[in-house]
Amino acid sequence: MDYPNDQAPGAPVRGGIPEHGRIPKYYAVKAQLDLLIGELGEGETLPTERDLALRYAVSRETVRQALRELLLEGRLRRQGRGTVVADPKLEQPLSLASYTEGVRRQGRRPGRTLIGLERFPCPPALAAEIGLECGAPVWHMERVLLADDERVGLESTYVPVARMPRLDVDFDPDSSFYSYVHERLGIDFGSADERIETVLATPREALLIGTPPALPMLLIHRVSYDTAGRATERVRTLYRGDRFSFTTRLGGDGY
Repeated sequence: MDYPNDQAPGAPVRGGIPEHGRIPKYYAVKAQLDLLIGELGEGETLPTERDLALRYAVSRETVRQALRELLLEGRLRRQGRGTVVADPKLEQPLSLASYTEGVRRQGRRPGRTLIGLERFPCPPALAAEIGLECGAPVWHMERVLLADDERVGLESTYVPVARMPRLDVDFDPDSSFYSYVHERLGIDFGSADERIETVLATPREALLIGTPPALPMLLIHRVSYDTAGRATERVRTLYRGDRFSFTTRLGGDGY
């Protein structure tokens, strides 16, 4: 297989072009738009669909399809009636670090909007996951995640009331839950089980995050344990697929 001399290690092999060389028109336009995005820079406005169709000698529907893919990938975003070059995706580490730390490391301002904090008897499925007696009281806290006031995710956290009896009184919902657990309660996180999948948001979730229902989301399920091995939280976090990527470092154990 032939590789171009400028093949970037993270790019699709052969630029995604099949060996037979035949590619859809929209994909060729997408490649041209990708170059244009690099020239324009963040926040710059793209030409209109009509102008792009004339520039690349294709139909407006072909341009529209190329733009749709770039919007879904987070390379572009809508602004008013126009389309502009998007900021880089937020890189969130797959580690026992809080959302706050991950966003701050990239020079962005983290925030959260509380949707609800309620207390109810633990149902059987949740009790089995966090090792709690069925019917024991648990908190459920739901918050919209923000980065520089932009809505980027939705987080549901379940924790035993017995371990955090004053969560509704002592905790500021706009702050880091991990900092509260560590600094106010003296609980250290030791490990976590985590699962990631791609989903579409429900109508309610899309409304809360402010995205179209068809936008792909990254869903993370996490059960965190303290240093003694006791389950501390069960979290369901939905991240916008066009605004987030995840990073981790893998060790060499298990040869």
